[in-house]
Amino acid sequence: MADPKIEKFKKVLQMDPNDETLWFGLGKAYMGDENWEEAISAFDSCIKVKPTYSAAILALAQSLKQAGQPDRCRTVCAQGIDVATANGDLLVIKNLEELRDSLPQPAAE
Repeated sequence: MADPKIEKFKKVLQMDPNDETLWFGLGKAYMGDENWEEAISAFDSCIKVKPTYSAAILALAQSLKQAGQPDRCRTVCAQGIDVATANGDLLVIKNLEELRDSLPQPAAE
């Protein structure tokens, strides 16, 4: 059975697909269900609408880590740190740095 909260977000997004807070809420709902691929998709959409939404970038990075995508997670963390620095979002910077540092090191080439 579909989560009513998720269905509500999807329905409202059909009317207003350019609302970053709705995309963020949908992504967080998917995170709550541990549906990482759908969460990633929702956060990607959120960031397309508002590229400076640092909390969405953090949530995207967290979802990528959970989905087993450390390389993209590392890239998103770096981009997110730049955005959060420009926004003055110190807590997001700290969380992204901790997340980045928790990732396995990339394989040497």
